[in-house]
Amino acid sequence: MESPAEALVTALRDANASVATAESLTGGRLASRLTEVPGSSVVYAGGVVSYQTHIKVEVLGVPQEVIDTHGVVSAQCAEAMADGARRLLGTAYALSTTGVAGPDRQEDKPVGTVFVGLAGPGGTEVVALDLEGDRSQIQAATVDAAVSALADELAAARSRAGQPAEDSGLG
Repeated sequence: MESPAEALVTALRDANASVATAESLTGGRLASRLTEVPGSSVVYAGGVVSYQTHIKVEVLGVPQEVIDTHGVVSAQCAEAMADGARRLLGTAYALSTTGVAGPDRQEDKPVGTVFVGLAGPGGTEVVALDLEGDRSQIQAATVDAAVSALADELAAARSRAGQPAEDSGLG
């Protein structure tokens, strides 16, 4: 049985689409999950691990105003990170992760506050998560949520195009 990451790589390949990542709290775990899949180089362009704020601004192009107004633990930052990765790496889609993995609060937001950004041809959306567990569990759940968000978007796009979503191999 295919893993969710394998199904996502297959769906991206079938859609002739590419993906990039912009990670903060997951520290490269999303890129690792995608590249564990044999053949993922056909669809995965690369990523930026922007653990420090200035990398979000200087490399991904997150506006300083977003950081000053909303903080790095925000839907607005996740959106700008995904948009920046998509633009920087020239992909059809980009996923971003930002939030608080713990053990301490950040920007007065509790541990488990997470935002996953998904930029694509139809625009950018953000999934807000309220996760529980230790640092490792929150990071793993965030990666799962990011993979699922893009898989769901690809299934929806396929459905809009008149192709049955159930044939996509996505669960």
